[in-house]
Formats: sequence, structure tokens, C-alpha cells
Amino acid sequence: MMDWTDRHCRYLHRLLSAHVLLYTEMVTSPALVRGGALHLLDHHGDEHPVALQLGGSDPTELAQAARIGAAAGYDEINLNVGCPSDRVQSGTFGAVLMRQPALVADCVRAMQDAVDIEVTVKCRIGVDEQNPADVLPEFLSQMVGAGVERVAIHARKAWLQGLSPKENRDIPPLDYDLVRQMKGLFPNLHISVNGGITSLEQAVEFLDGGLDGVMVGRAAYHQPSDILSTADRRIYGTGTDTSAEQAVAGMLPYIEAHLTEGGRLHQVTRHMLGLFAGRPGARGWRRALSEGAHRDGAGPELVEQALTHITQAAQAQSA
Repeated sequence: MMDWTDRHCRYLHRLLSAHVLLYTEMVTSPALVRGGALHLLDHHGDEHPVALQLGGSDPTELAQAARIGAAAGYDEINLNVGCPSDRVQSGTFGAVLMRQPALVADCVRAMQDAVDIEVTVKCRIGVDEQNPADVLPEFLSQMVGAGVERVAIHARKAWLQGLSPKENRDIPPLDYDLVRQMKGLFPNLHISVNGGITSLEQAVEFLDGGLDGVMVGRAAYHQPSDILSTADRRIYGTGTDTSAEQAVAGMLPYIEAHLTEGGRLHQVTRHMLGLFAGRPGARGWRRALSEGAHRDGAGPELVEQALTHITQAAQAQSA
């Protein structure tokens, strides 16, 4: 979710659910340690619980990055060993590290020694010609040996040669059964499934089927209300549902503060386009924000104006 789940996105998602664990976009350890890109760690206090997702392959550098993340106030450090992007392959991290589980274990140990917060791992079931049924148990065994207690498994193999990052999200077949088998092999390991999950109903089915968690990426971004607005009640058994309209109301003071700090409206509203996905008036909502948020002086009033497409459509339906 690089370039997607920034602090503005996460604030919106937290308005929809008080309990889901939010993740940052992947931040590389060189960017923090060598590049000093500490702005990538900016987050609002209301985002918690929130995990910092790191990419890297050097244990010493990852330990430094984890220490920086913990000092910034994150609740968890997650090492990404699943991203197939060309950018991460060239840096020898992401999914390519599925080939080097011992190195990943060394990275995890170094990070654990550096911080007091939990260090977790996100991985694939394998890469390229690897047989997932063989390599995934070995990989998880190494993680458990390194002290990892929670992993999120993207249930697709990653093809690092011949497929783009986008194709790697769709073409390799999903193997949810293998992920379920891993829960049987590692009963004390908290295992979340990731990949191809497009509804809260699917998430509930995985949890009812014995898995410990469900990580939802693009569906939660493109249809945030569908995934998150009832999650507190249906998954956690607490709280009340939050409507998309309530989330918009909650974003207005946040937007005002962002503009006061010198930000631009589109930096926030680009994450709000899918709030009303599938509802009457959604096209008008998206168009109003897409066309107007980049303009000089655009502010909360544009969001309120865009919302009239939803309210008018609802009124027309009930008439």
C-alpha cells in the first residue's frame, strides 16, 4: 500500500472503526536511517492502534529504523516480506526475502532487541518456482524460532520475474487452504490471512474458520465504509456502526487543521473518494472532489458541497 495508506487515509479509517489495527504504508529502513525521512512517521494521536511497516534486509539498519519508529510512538513494528514491487526487489527486501528466511530471522531478532514493542512479519506463501507447501512451513518455523508471535500471510505466491506488482495481486492463484494448514502446524502462532478479501463477510468467515486475523488492503481503501463501518460491532462485539456521512463530518475539522498547517485539500480528499462506493450519488461525490480539491483555496466547504450529491440522491429515492 505504498503511497496509499498515509496519515490522512489512516485518520479517515480510524473514524470508521475504533478497534481495527491500522498499518502505515511500507517505509524503507534506508529512508529513515540514511535519508532522514522522518516525515514518513507523522501520524495523529487518534490513529492508535497503528503499526509501522518497514522494508529492509540489513539487521543493523532495521534495528535502527525500528528504534526510530518506537520512539515516534508506534504500537507495533511490522517487517514486510511480501511486497513484489520492482522498487523493493532492487533493494533486496520485500518478497524476494522469502528466499532467505535465515536472514529475515536475523532481522527480526535485531529489531526485537532494539525495541520493547512487538515485532511482526508479513509474508507471501512463496516466490517464483518455490513450492509453497515446502517453503512456507520452513519460513514460519524460522520466524517462530526468532520469537515472532504474529504473522500476516498473503495467500498468493509472488512472481518476481515476468509479472508486474499489479499482476502479482491478481494472477497467482490464492491458496487460502495452505494458510489454514499453517494454523494447524503452528497453533500458538497468531496468523492473519491477506489477499483477495473484498468484504467484511469474507473476513468473518475466515475468523469463524479458525484464523486469528484478517488483513484487508485495497478493498478497505476503495470501499472503506463497506469494510470498516460495521467492523467494531461485527468483529469486536463492541461499539456502534459509523456511517460514511458521520466519517465525513469527522473529517471536516481535520481538514481545516491540515489546511491551516499549509496542506492542500486534495492530499486528504483523495482518500475519501470511495466512501460512498455503490451508493446513489457516489459518482457526483467523486467528481466534485476530483475536479475541485486541487483548486487554490479549496476547503471543507467543497466536501460539504460534494456531500449534497449523496443526500439529494437519498431524498430522491425515498420520495
